[in-house]
Amino acid sequence: MRLTEVEAYLGISDPACHTFAGRRTERTQTMWGEAGHAYIYLVYGLYSCLNVVTVGPGQPEAVLIRGAVVDGGLEIVRSRRGPKVGEASLTDGPGKLCQALAITRSDDGIDLCTADSALKICGDGFEVPESQVIRSPRVGVDYAGEAASWPLRFRIDSSPISGFTKHGRG
Repeated sequence: MRLTEVEAYLGISDPACHTFAGRRTERTQTMWGEAGHAYIYLVYGLYSCLNVVTVGPGQPEAVLIRGAVVDGGLEIVRSRRGPKVGEASLTDGPGKLCQALAITRSDDGIDLCTADSALKICGDGFEVPESQVIRSPRVGVDYAGEAASWPLRFRIDSSPISGFTKHGRG
């Protein structure tokens, strides 16, 4: 899969972040650890959400992976998401993406940067020009007051002019 949408959470100074004001719980313990590890939590008690810890020990910041496009393994993704789910909706949300990749809370803490990891994030050489990255406020964090309007959501422009569609290049 190729990532297409993410949101940043800036740790203890960010009212939308799970670790705001230094909160440290069993659930958020991974965020307080090494960069490059998966922080996975449940939303609504049902859907897994994948985050990447971004800074390192003592600085609990992360990036939520909100969306991706399927660039291989479509049959497996479809079997996990259901045969009636339209291709445009297979991985266009954090819960959907985790279901498509079979990511669960049991994957919390996994190192995403080692070659032998069952789940990893790596570059494939594809580069997105900055002009095709849309920056906007995060989704679903109205409770965070002013922080809800911070432009920390980044997604690839999927308009025809960008050369990148919802399902991959061109």
